[in-house]
Amino acid sequence: MKKLILVRHAKSSWDEDVKDHDRGLEVRGFTDAGLVSLKFKDFQLIPDKVISSTAKRAKTTAQIFLKNLEIDSAKLELNKKLYDFSGENLIKTIKEIPDNFNVLMIFGHNNALTDFVNTFGDMSIENVPTSGLVVIEFLAESWKHIYKGQTLKVIFPRDLRE
Repeated sequence: MKKLILVRHAKSSWDEDVKDHDRGLEVRGFTDAGLVSLKFKDFQLIPDKVISSTAKRAKTTAQIFLKNLEIDSAKLELNKKLYDFSGENLIKTIKEIPDNFNVLMIFGHNNALTDFVNTFGDMSIENVPTSGLVVIEFLAESWKHIYKGQTLKVIFPRDLRE
């Protein structure tokens, strides 16, 4: 059995005059990533492997989650292929994960994440928002053979704000 934790990067800032890849987070992004990561901590699912897009906003979101989940930052792998909006590289990356990893956490981008959760999960989600987290469980023994799984958990920041 394989479990996949997908997290969309937190709300990014458009105030900086930088390339898209180098955009950081805005204040709400830090707040929302903190809220979602602390709520997810209650679920008690610790990833064996963590991979993030190389985009600054995704890396920063991953670092917030690692800190709040008390996961060694050495577990974080950066993968330029996850700076992907169509989802092709996301699927390819997941299917190439060695089978000794059973719980995988990925930090990425839309539309790739929303398309993935609607294709591989069993719950229709119109849009995975920034800082949104979705957990899908697959009955497959190999990442190469994942197919329609069960959506176990959905945590969106709007549901946590007071």
